[in-house]
Amino acid sequence: MLKKFDAGAAQVSETHWKSLRYFNLYRLCIAGLLFASAIVHPSFFSILSPYGGLFHQVLTSAYLAATALSLIGTHYFRRRFNAQLSVQVLVDVLVFTLLIHTGGGLRSGLGAMLLVTLAGAGLVGQGRLVLFYAATATLSVLFEQVYRALVLDFEAVNFFQAGLLSAGFFGIAISARLLASRVIANEELARKRGVDLNNQTLISQRVIEEMQDGVLVLDHDGWVKQHNPRSEQLLGLGDPSNRKLEDYSTELARRFAAWREHASDEPVLVRAPASGTQLRVRFISTDSSERDVLVFLEDTGLLQEQARQLKLAALGRLTANIAHEIRNPLSAINHAGELLREECSDPTTDRLLRMVLENAQRVERIVSDVLELGRRDRAYREQIDLRQALPTLVEEYTIKEKRVAGVVQCEFSGLATMFFDRSHFHQVLSNLVGNALRYSQGNIGSVCLRIQNGVHQGWVELHVVDDGKGVDESHSEHIFEPFFTTHSRGTGLGLYIARELCEANGARLDLLNSASGADFCITGRAVE
Repeated sequence: MLKKFDAGAAQVSETHWKSLRYFNLYRLCIAGLLFASAIVHPSFFSILSPYGGLFHQVLTSAYLAATALSLIGTHYFRRRFNAQLSVQVLVDVLVFTLLIHTGGGLRSGLGAMLLVTLAGAGLVGQGRLVLFYAATATLSVLFEQVYRALVLDFEAVNFFQAGLLSAGFFGIAISARLLASRVIANEELARKRGVDLNNQTLISQRVIEEMQDGVLVLDHDGWVKQHNPRSEQLLGLGDPSNRKLEDYSTELARRFAAWREHASDEPVLVRAPASGTQLRVRFISTDSSERDVLVFLEDTGLLQEQARQLKLAALGRLTANIAHEIRNPLSAINHAGELLREECSDPTTDRLLRMVLENAQRVERIVSDVLELGRRDRAYREQIDLRQALPTLVEEYTIKEKRVAGVVQCEFSGLATMFFDRSHFHQVLSNLVGNALRYSQGNIGSVCLRIQNGVHQGWVELHVVDDGKGVDESHSEHIFEPFFTTHSRGTGLGLYIARELCEANGARLDLLNSASGADFCITGRAVE
């Protein structure tokens, strides 16, 4: 039977071992009191029979040693829980039965000690072993009474007391076991709920940290109790915890005070004083015990950019579909115009046909640009050696556009390599060089392609600089928008497509401040 219960010893929790140590500590205290009583025997406070003598001393000494060994065993021998408990209970039953016998029977009152032992075993033990302990104690007490009746004297009242005590053995053992089962079930439930709560807390914390919105947790007086990293970025501060809201944004604190007086779900606009970013702020009350308030901070610029990207994506799909439908009639117009121009001899008609063909070619360029934009996701990046690629590209462009050699010059320093789709790279450089030549003075070296290492390691910068008038400040915010142009014959898609192709290749195209002319900078990876 012990082997059956020891099979689950590996599943005994730390709480069981801790309870067993307390149970043995109680046994050690009782054994010490019994031993002390036996040593000072006979005395006025002796709880033992005055006729035990040396037997009491030997029995209590052995019991004291056994309880000490049991206590040590629970500390250093963490195996066979049920076996250890069973041995300890059986030792108690044997010792107290002998003390009951030498103390004059159940009238000595020592039978109550067995009740305490069975109660402790019921609280500490596992399974139906507590019934085995109660049955063993019952048989031991009944055997002592039978022996006393046969050898010493027979008294019927003693058997009645033994029966009541035996019923108490089973009652206290079963009650203690039921109570222990409920405690263990509640403990396991609390442990599982603790694990679930901890997991949920970790998940919630991770979600809040990864949110694109800033989150602040304020108490009723405006102290910041918690925050996420995004709120630090939006507010342009370090750690805002343990600070009052008004310490870093008086406007936000004023809005919070107004919300406390008149709670509303409507968002308000606040400008962060450190970064100047316009924030969309929402205050939400919670049902926490301290009535904390959640503050959500949204970057309105990011919202506008997302809306613009969605609008442009929809516009791109629409224009791509329209472009496919335009190409067929456009080809027919070009073909018919060329035929009419060959047969026409009237100068006026020839001029009108030339206008038709030039505008048809302009529409063709727009259609080609739109279709190329639709293929931006098909980028096959490779390492381009700029020291070889740029001079070749400049030479081809100069010949194609019939420009004077030397107008576009190259300067190299640093790594001078960039990972880019080669066809995309040629298109981006053609757009940037074309714009630079259009607005430059057209002298030797008016346009410079300057290569240098980026600010961060592993990055390279390609600057396209001209000596023209530069970009007007009123136009700099819109220059990368589609269909925005300041040239009468421009399509307004060149710079927009150039930036989109750069982003498709993991690069960035920016317009930098320059003392003279325009400085367009492509920042891309030199190594991967």
